Amino acid sequence: MPGAVPRVRFAPSPTGYFHVGSARTALFNWLVARQSGGTFVLRIEDTDTDRNREEWVDGIMSALHWLRMDPDEGPYRQSLRTERHHQAIDVLWAGGFLYACDCTREQIEARNKERGIKTPGYDGFCRDRRLPRGDGRALRFRTPDVGITTVHDVVRGDVEFPNAAMDDFVAVKADGAPLFVLANVVDDIDMAITHVIRGEDLLPTTPRGVLAWEALRSMGWMTDGSTGTGAQPAPDLPVFAHLPMLVNEQRKKLSKRRDPVAVESYRDRGYLPDAFLNYLGLLGWSPPGGEELFDVNQMVQWFRLEDVNHSPAFFDVVKLTHMNGEYIRAMPLEAFIEACRPWLSGANAPWPDGNFDEVVFSTLAPLVQERVSVLDEVPAMVDFMFLDEPIIDEDSWTRAVANDELAGAVLSGALEAYGGLTGNWTRDALHAATVAIGEGVGRKLGKAQAPIRVAITGRRIGPPLFEALELMGPDRTLARLRDALGRGDTGPGS
Repeated sequence: MPGAVPRVRFAPSPTGYFHVGSARTALFNWLVARQSGGTFVLRIEDTDTDRNREEWVDGIMSALHWLRMDPDEGPYRQSLRTERHHQAIDVLWAGGFLYACDCTREQIEARNKERGIKTPGYDGFCRDRRLPRGDGRALRFRTPDVGITTVHDVVRGDVEFPNAAMDDFVAVKADGAPLFVLANVVDDIDMAITHVIRGEDLLPTTPRGVLAWEALRSMGWMTDGSTGTGAQPAPDLPVFAHLPMLVNEQRKKLSKRRDPVAVESYRDRGYLPDAFLNYLGLLGWSPPGGEELFDVNQMVQWFRLEDVNHSPAFFDVVKLTHMNGEYIRAMPLEAFIEACRPWLSGANAPWPDGNFDEVVFSTLAPLVQERVSVLDEVPAMVDFMFLDEPIIDEDSWTRAVANDELAGAVLSGALEAYGGLTGNWTRDALHAATVAIGEGVGRKLGKAQAPIRVAITGRRIGPPLFEALELMGPDRTLARLRDALGRGDTGPGS
């Protein structure tokens, strides 16, 4: 539909968590709408009553809102348009495009086997039987015997499907329910959709949709005005764009069972929406200048459907996490502190609410901001400040204390040296004392402070040690050193 103001639709099925591939599809649709003053329509394809759940609809809506891609129209429910789908069925039946079929799957397979046909598909057995509708019979679309159906695809070019290689597909199930292809075509026509932008896994069904679309147009199908446009003749075919598959590091298609694909889980772990959108934008597309970090406004300006690559796109969680860290470090400090709040109270925080100190966290925040890649890492960076006793990571203890023959000497030296600093408890004084402790046992500062860090914070990784000790104060610091020495496993032979 060249020249028309784009009306794009994102049409997910609510059968599970919001898949990252669906989010990428939504983004590319949204970008086309935003860069041209078009309309982004959300249509929930909820006709699979056995698998659909309302909570999944809520998940789609909340994830789109988190990504700031709220629809301009919708959500429309495909299940509420059944009457309209049946009107289309009547039109296609009257035009001879549909015929009734009472063949079972077993009968079809048996006939194919008898004829030596290994490729599964319908053999047209009921084409000329003139069976009436009803009585549990499916309705099949009469695919042309000759010719080629061409899908003009912005991403893949012209894709040709010989009609002779396509069987007469089921358009309406035996129970009277229209299937995906027909329902989608009717909805796209009625909603005046100009661009169908979706995953490449749906490309094989597209020629069927093209045939159904052209059949309805030939019968004078009129839109029903459901989007406020008034009844109009069915428009020309939309622009098709089938987006590349998302794959994992083994180059296998992303699987809900095997791969981390739920958008909600990334949101709940503290990935930033801007970083997530930035990364999604790189899955099959790249800016003309090759930039990797860019904001949504730049993406709207630069994005072109014709620049989308048709090769599979690797969904790299490591790269996404690194990019998220870049976004976190670029945040103003006040924005970072505010973004951390959901992880600093309630069930997300490992300390009682009354233990949290806003001033202490604000002091530590710039140190933490430089060291986390995801916001749910923040509590582990600062929990030692707000707990009566640190949460000891046993691997850290084993590596930095239990297996270190000098750990006991270092901790004892720290207890003695730090005890003499109670009147001068500053990061510089603590640093100098720790350097001296290390020199006393023949170690540089980095190696010397490792058992001290684990004794105080419970982990080998965290904010700068001496700034943290200064905030913690001498009483709590010395108490934790004594507790560590009291464990009795502060090095071989301890």
